[in-house]
Amino acid sequence: MVSADVEATERMDRGDRGAREVLVVGLNHRTAPVAVREGLALTDERIDEMNRLLCSLGGVDEAAVVSTCNRVEIIACASDGERMENEILSVLRDMQPGIAGDLDNLLYTHRDREAVRHVFRVASSLDSMVVGEPQILGQLKDFYARAASVGATGTVLHRCFHKAFSVAKRVRTETAIAARAVSVGSAAVELASRIFEDFADKTAMLIGAGEMGELAARQLVAAGVGGLMVTNRTFDRAVEMAREFGGTPVPFDGFPRYLPMADIIIGATAATGFVLTRDAVQTALRERKGKPMFCIDVSVPRNFDPQINDIDNAYLYDVDDLSEVAEVNLEERAREAGKAEQIVLAEVESFWRWFSQLDVVPTIVSVRAKLERIRQAELARVLQELGPLTDAQRQALERMTTSMVNKILHTPITRLKTHDRRDELFFVDAVRSLFELDEPEDP
Repeated sequence: MVSADVEATERMDRGDRGAREVLVVGLNHRTAPVAVREGLALTDERIDEMNRLLCSLGGVDEAAVVSTCNRVEIIACASDGERMENEILSVLRDMQPGIAGDLDNLLYTHRDREAVRHVFRVASSLDSMVVGEPQILGQLKDFYARAASVGATGTVLHRCFHKAFSVAKRVRTETAIAARAVSVGSAAVELASRIFEDFADKTAMLIGAGEMGELAARQLVAAGVGGLMVTNRTFDRAVEMAREFGGTPVPFDGFPRYLPMADIIIGATAATGFVLTRDAVQTALRERKGKPMFCIDVSVPRNFDPQINDIDNAYLYDVDDLSEVAEVNLEERAREAGKAEQIVLAEVESFWRWFSQLDVVPTIVSVRAKLERIRQAELARVLQELGPLTDAQRQALERMTTSMVNKILHTPITRLKTHDRRDELFFVDAVRSLFELDEPEDP
């Protein structure tokens, strides 16, 4: 009996843990076009419904749905991964019958170590459209909380998600993956920070309410710029955007009069000629008594006269300059991502050691072996104290101590064998902790 249990333990160590698997089924921005991702997008209520439905499937112990603009994924602890992959695909089709395209050609499946690695990479933004972006970690926490709130998660996914959160923290602490700007808006802030140490006492002017200019202005406001003026050919639009950013609308025809108050000027109009001229900037700088002005022209064709860059204390950057900064920083992030991948791999192995010990058979074998070692050591000590005994007396002591150990283990082992899979994981983890099966033994 013991040899069979030991053999089962060895199979576990080799990774053959029977039916239970960590499973990821999904699609993302790399495998599916936006039309398909939009078709699969789920409201909060439908996410709750999906989590409950997945856990009602025979074979799924735990599940969590992740649904963002760039990915829709099911993370599960399940038995018979191949069968459950098809079951999950059917659930996706049934939940959103109007999706575009053939899901079979767009889905990916990760199992076991690769599934855990995928979750850790997602949390660390290594699988994001922009590597290093911070939003995905918060989103992942929200989706985990939703799954937990409806009872869809248990011991395995609880550990997996929380480990993923700690991995993401390690990646951000130990690498510079998120330290450099990789968007036009954030690149504008990075360049402006080379001229202005602090934005709190600075004022920005947005000329035109184009998308690129809005993004740059949004980044500056997020960086703490003190004030914002907005001007646009359609004054109502200027009022609308000023209200959104807590700024001040300025009439387009008269915006040059307000230039002396602007430390940072962002151009984003659809004009085909120069809206901001060299003379207007020179006049403003005289009134500013030489205080520097930072000009960002994100329009194509350009809205700011390139000769502005020839003026002392005037700094002009166009969209190519910003894109170049973002590209250089993307390369730097890619180098840092290599360090992050090593952190992920190490943490996957740490998680896998824990997961591989969760199944019932190796836990029963381990706890029996530990108590047997204790029994034999204590029996040897007592026999030495008692002195010479007959064979019958020694056999009686053997039977008595063995019977005591078996009776002590009877209830824990019965509970481990008879509870359903989700509760079983809790009991296995508890038994391993109570008997300190994962701790090195004191010789």
